[in-house]
Amino acid sequence: MTTMVDRPVLPPSDPAERVELDELATLLTASPGGAALVAPDGTSVHLPPAVHEVLTQVITAMRAGRAITVAPLAQRLTTQEAADLLGVSRPTLVKLLEDGKIPFEQPGRHRRIRLDDLLAYRDRRRQERGNALDELVRQTETLDLYDDETPGDG
Repeated sequence: MTTMVDRPVLPPSDPAERVELDELATLLTASPGGAALVAPDGTSVHLPPAVHEVLTQVITAMRAGRAITVAPLAQRLTTQEAADLLGVSRPTLVKLLEDGKIPFEQPGRHRRIRLDDLLAYRDRRRQERGNALDELVRQTETLDLYDDETPGDG
């Protein structure tokens, strides 16, 4: 068995590979839960629904031009890997850890962050930002700060 790819995989730039992605997407869409992998020797293995769903998501993302990374949720990340995933500096991440915002383990000298804890923090922050933006829009509407006319009208 091979190890997990720990780096983003970029979508194909070769037009022939993009056509193959389109064909895969068509096959997976046409056979929800009923796909199988076939080895060169003809051996066929049915794809479990969860694997089918993951493959569909990967292909959809790559067709949209996005890079993908597949990682197990129990994976433990270094502070630099976690900071990169959140798009913050390592010192900022360490402050979040020390402030108790994200759980971490420190079995030795180095902190380790569970990927599922990091993703949960990221989702909470997204929700908080969305709520704050909704509140800002509500206050702006209440105070009637939106212009009814666009510049140049009138």
